[in-house]
Amino acid sequence: MSDPGVKSRRAAIDALVRIETDGAYANLLLPTLLERRQLDQRDRAFVTELVYGSTRMLRALDHLVDRFLLGEVEPQVRAALRIGAYQLHFLDTPTHAAVSATVGAVRGRGRGVVNAVLRKVAAAPVEYPDLATRLSYPNWIAKRLISDLGTADAYVAMEAMNEPASVVRRSDGYVQDLASQRIVEVVGAKPGELIVDLCAAPGGKATGLAAAGAKVLAVDLQPHRASLVAQNVAKLGAAVTPVIADGLRPPVRPGSANRVLVDAPCSGLGTLRRRPDARWRIDAESPKRLAKLQVDLVLAGLQLLAPGGVLTYSVCTLTVAESVGVLDAVTAKSDHRFDVIAGVKRMLPVATDGMTYFQMGRSI
Repeated sequence: MSDPGVKSRRAAIDALVRIETDGAYANLLLPTLLERRQLDQRDRAFVTELVYGSTRMLRALDHLVDRFLLGEVEPQVRAALRIGAYQLHFLDTPTHAAVSATVGAVRGRGRGVVNAVLRKVAAAPVEYPDLATRLSYPNWIAKRLISDLGTADAYVAMEAMNEPASVVRRSDGYVQDLASQRIVEVVGAKPGELIVDLCAAPGGKATGLAAAGAKVLAVDLQPHRASLVAQNVAKLGAAVTPVIADGLRPPVRPGSANRVLVDAPCSGLGTLRRRPDARWRIDAESPKRLAKLQVDLVLAGLQLLAPGGVLTYSVCTLTVAESVGVLDAVTAKSDHRFDVIAGVKRMLPVATDGMTYFQMGRSI
């Protein structure tokens, strides 16, 4: 397998098999796999495109190839058919190059099936039965986004999240999406203030807040996630104190924080471009299930506010249940000391990740 094109496609096939059969996460699997294969930078980028793109567009790709399959095929053959169809229909790779190199990357008797099917895929007209198949989303996600955003915005969001995520670095070198940077701006940290970040890992927002001169207490429940915060704090030299604790019972004196950030666990439907396999892992009940936790975290965070303090709630998702639903539930359960300062704002995942936020404050 001396041909670098074949070698790259072999690596992509192996990665897709691991994701499909072992439940591996693409973003965790790829760095190690690429290092072991000793590919140059150009080939590493190509493998990443094949794996991420084929994983995102899995439903559309399976529709394209299943028309020409008579039955089930082994995981390696399925993976090869997906990357082959992805090259043909989403990368516009010439048929000969896409088919021959992909076939060459297949081990054993499956080569004949891959060769025959991909040639038919290349020649056949492209037709999809519905929007969810064409854009490659589970039915429930497509229906939820259309219901919650409206058809036009849902279409824009789903199209945008099929494109690769851009890499954005802050002035201190930390890689952070512009939507998350926007949330840091919204919090409005000021020098000398005490800010409590209740769900802090991996620490991007906490270190961003500290850059304004605030003292930040970065709380996270899981030790391994809190260690990520500590690593980023040490790397950036930020004035952040990582704490392993439950955000529902934070080790902070009530009424002592100037600002609280609740960047809550969520369904993540605004970050699907960045997490290619997430759309196939998230279940339909997750928005409703997580909304209950989000409400409790906000209620806990409000108790930490000093008079005049502000709580910012943010999630990297787009659902009504995890935004308007949370705000409504919190206002119904909180007392008269707390008011809505800024209602629900939503950033569609066009130039940034999708993000939703609101703010509440404690009266003086």
